Amino acid sequence: MRGAQVRNAFRTCAPPRLPYNGGMKKLAIIGGGAAGLAAAVSAARDAAGGMDVVVYEADERVGRSILATGNGRCNFSNARVDAGVYRNAEFVAAALGVLADADTSVDPVHAFFADLGLVWREEGEGRLYPLANKASSVLDVLRSAMADFGAVEACERRAVRLDVPERPGGRFHIRFADGAVEHADAVVLATGGRTARELLPAGIPVSATRPVLGPLRTATDVVKHLNNIRVRGAVSLAGPDGRVKAHEAGEVLFRDYGVSGIAVFNLSRFAEAGDRLLIDLLPQVPEDGCAGFLHARRKRFAADGRPLSREAFLRGMLLPAVARAVLREAGLAPEAPLAKRDVAPLAAALKAFPLEVRGIGDERQCQVRRGGADVAAFDPRTLEACAVPGLYVVGEALDVDAPCGGYNLHWAWASGIQAGCAATARFHERS
Repeated sequence: MRGAQVRNAFRTCAPPRLPYNGGMKKLAIIGGGAAGLAAAVSAARDAAGGMDVVVYEADERVGRSILATGNGRCNFSNARVDAGVYRNAEFVAAALGVLADADTSVDPVHAFFADLGLVWREEGEGRLYPLANKASSVLDVLRSAMADFGAVEACERRAVRLDVPERPGGRFHIRFADGAVEHADAVVLATGGRTARELLPAGIPVSATRPVLGPLRTATDVVKHLNNIRVRGAVSLAGPDGRVKAHEAGEVLFRDYGVSGIAVFNLSRFAEAGDRLLIDLLPQVPEDGCAGFLHARRKRFAADGRPLSREAFLRGMLLPAVARAVLREAGLAPEAPLAKRDVAPLAAALKAFPLEVRGIGDERQCQVRRGGADVAAFDPRTLEACAVPGLYVVGEALDVDAPCGGYNLHWAWASGIQAGCAATARFHERS
């Protein structure tokens, strides 16, 4: 793509550049993660020096969460983003539609990073990674752009309270843990759902957050014998009533506390204690054909005249530890000879190996938190709070999440860009 096309795609939300009147306006961005840095770059770039843009970060440096993504490689986006995969999909579709440019097929987030100089490659399922294969390269282009456009980093500044203007046109007051107070004409809240709950004004509904996109803790009587074993299959999540809530295909990693793997991570968005994971260990065999598949396998062994135990019957199909777990689930002793009547319970266990969900297995491995500010309280065109002009909420602070694959970071960038542009436009309009 030509450079002009990239720049035009990036600036689809930018207003005309008008002269500023009066004193210098200030945009305060609370949170120096993905959404906050994207907001800072887009706002500072569009303001062209006519506005102070400051990022307040509680940590000693900005972007630490970016460096931890994708096992340090940063799956920063997806080649085929679909708003339908997100929680509150209609809101996300409306928000992403604002950034889209009908005159170009380039995704605005991808144009944003191309304009900053990032080069990337596509891996399986559309996952995009920086060509350098390091998350630091993503952070580097963001911080460099912030410096070039005049945005300021203010680290080790933990915001503990946000006071909204008492009258139209007034300023926000940001109170910090060290007792300091800063003032701003507009605020982008990009802290994540848990901290946003503490800072948002009382009039904005905020739901409690919980970690998702992580491993699940299950009843351990089965998994403790399978620790560190990987299987590929399909997994369904069923509620206590047996109704299937979600379904994923992919790798499952057994741990001594439960299960992990991308398929499990995605199901964790919907899982609750008391649900059941049903693992299909023969996904290539249709459910209604599984018994026939096993009968044909049994006849093949019988034709050789070899003695056939139940455990030997599964040899070559499953790892030994997994085979023993399946036989236990089917109520079949491993060493006993395989009988024709054993096929039905064995087929049931192979197609729906059950694990009872007890909760999240390890919160430290979770990639996002579900919950946050109710999207109904925000304008999807700007991400501005309907009841608090000048307050923008972005990224994980909103009740938006998606599966693995770069979708959550894509939302962080997109919402940050949109809010940064909208804040700049607000200052232009009031000039």
